[in-house]
Order: sequence, then C-alpha cells, then structure tokens
Amino acid sequence: MYAVTAASFMGYTGFTLSMPFLPLYIRQLGVTDVGEISIWTGVSLAITPALTALLAPAWGRLGDRYGRKIMVERSLVSFVLIMAAMASVTRAWHVLALRAVQGLFAGYGSLSVAMAAESAPRDRMPSAIGLVQTAQRLGPGIGPVIGGVLAGLVGLRRAFLVTALFYAVALVVVFLTYDDRATHAYASAENPQDPEHPENRPNPANPANSATQRVTFRNVLAFQNFLLMMVVIFALQFVDRSYGPVLPLYVEQVGVPHDRVAIVAGVLFSIMACTGALGHHVCGRLLQRFSARVVIAGASAIAAAGCALLGATGNLGMMSAASALVGVRARHRLRRAHERVARRDGQQPVHRRLSGWDEPPHRVRRQRRAHGDHRRRRAA
Repeated sequence: MYAVTAASFMGYTGFTLSMPFLPLYIRQLGVTDVGEISIWTGVSLAITPALTALLAPAWGRLGDRYGRKIMVERSLVSFVLIMAAMASVTRAWHVLALRAVQGLFAGYGSLSVAMAAESAPRDRMPSAIGLVQTAQRLGPGIGPVIGGVLAGLVGLRRAFLVTALFYAVALVVVFLTYDDRATHAYASAENPQDPEHPENRPNPANPANSATQRVTFRNVLAFQNFLLMMVVIFALQFVDRSYGPVLPLYVEQVGVPHDRVAIVAGVLFSIMACTGALGHHVCGRLLQRFSARVVIAGASAIAAAGCALLGATGNLGMMSAASALVGVRARHRLRRAHERVARRDGQQPVHRRLSGWDEPPHRVRRQRRAHGDHRRRRAA
C-alpha cells in the first residue's frame, strides 16, 4: 500500500512540474497568437484523458488477467519516454502527437486506487483508498511551485526531463517494493476456504443466479440521481480543467514580468490544488451535519465567486485569494463512492467495481424497488 502511495505521489508531482506551463512552452515553439496557443494547449491537455477513458476498460481487463503491477509499470515506462521526448520537440503538433500517444498508455491513477484497495485488509480499505487519493492531491499541490522554480532556473525544456526523472523514480518504487502476491485479493484466490475465492462465488452459468451478469448502461441510468450527479461532476471537472490552457497567459496579461510568469502561475495552481485537498477533508465533516445537496451547492457557489474574482482583478494577492476559493470542491462524495463500491462482496474484480460499470443486476433491481417505494411513500 505504501509503495502505491509513494508512486502515486511521485507520478502526480512529476506531471504537474511541467504540464501547467504548457502554454508558455507552445509559445516557445513558435506559436505567437494567444488564441492559437490556447487551442493547441487545450487540445493537447484534453486528448490524453479522452483516450485514457476510452481505453480504460481494455487495460482494466488486461490488469485482471495479468496483474495490475505490470499495467502500472507499462504506464510509467511510457510516461518516462514521452516526457523525455517532450524536451526535444520543435513544433506544437509534436506536443499534441506525444500527448495522444501518452493517452494510449496512461491510466495508472485508477489502477493505483485499485491496487491500494487490494493491498489492505477489508476493514482498512477506506483508509488505504483515502491515503492514495491524498497522495494524488498533494502531488499537484507542490508540483507547480517546483516546476515554476525549475522553469526559471533551467528552462521549460529541461523541466520535462525532471518530470521524466520523477516518473522513473515512481517506476523503480513500484518495481522493487510492490508484490502482487502479497495482496489480499491474491490470498483469497489461493485460499479455497475464503469467501472471495472464485469457486465460492455464484456460478454465472446458473440461470437462477444473475449476480455476476453484467448490466447495461440503461440499468445504471436507473440509479437514483445518477444522471444529475453525472452532469454536476462533468460541470465541475469542466471548470476545473479549463484553467490549464489560459492561466499562465492570463497571469502575463495582467502585467506580471515574463521571467516571473512561470513561478506566479505555479503558485496559483498549487493554491488551487492545496485548497482542493483541504476541501476534500472539510466536506467529510460538513456532510455529517448537512445534506450532500447543500454541501455541493455551497462549494459550487464559493468556486463561482472565486472565478468571478479571478477574472475581475489583476492584483496578485486577490488572485491568490480567488484561486483558494476556486480550489474548494466537494470531492468527499467521490471518496465515499469509492469506499462503498470497494466494500461490495467481491463478485466483480476490484478495478471494475471501482469503475462502477459492473453492477450486479440483483442490486439494480433492489435499488429500483427502493426508489419506487420511496416515491410511493412521498406520494402517500
């Protein structure tokens, strides 16, 4: 578990050493128009997660068959090579092409959460997931500041080489310290008396037992408030990811000297990441006193105020305060959802359970009945 946590921290820190300053790097490659820089940056930043999302089910199935460790190692090796190559590009489309290739092999973030869930005993699974997710949030909290300092000292090109070094360290940590055979999932598979053993699970060939059958996306849409939460999460992520292509350019536009743009933008990115990590823990306490609707709406209102303030001021102090407001996000529900999914009775591999797409049909029917009963009680 600690190996996965350390690798996640190193990987996420390395990513934010260089990616927040991609607009400045694209301008160094010869693109001078601000609009074109924003477009190149936005497409380059978007193509990797888009391809990762499309290929995640395939990589997840390979991870179930061959082990998650080798899948994470595959991803980290590709990151080392691609980030090293980014230091040698000469055109903006080279950056886009490398980011597309990176999307074909990325996705170790969700795999690391699944590895943490498998490494911990069932009663400590929430803590293990929370530890890895905290590492994934702390990395972006310090990465932009380090990257801004490096950009000023050694230049943006060499900052990509440092990023490759961070990924190489994460690769070595996983390779030397993580053992698939030490996980509780492996132990369950080796112990015929364990309820998690495949032979003790329901037989999918038995028509009377549909617990292991896969459901369709239409079944998932039947969950209460599922579509609403999809829209809310999409909107929050859309706003969250929109700063990368424009914030360094905006910092320069408000009058920050060119040689200080990288460090100032890095500080603002780090403030957003740190307050986001803080909001992750604060929301946990707020949800004990208020409903999720109130917490999410309040956090969204605070972030909206921060966005308005950030666009209305050129003062660095006010921009820092606005970045802190923007960083407030209602992330606690994501962690709670991971915990609830991971605690299920093991009828699907952990990686697919954490993805949420392999819900047993009997649970779908149970939730439908519960939702119908709730609506009838409200009508009565």
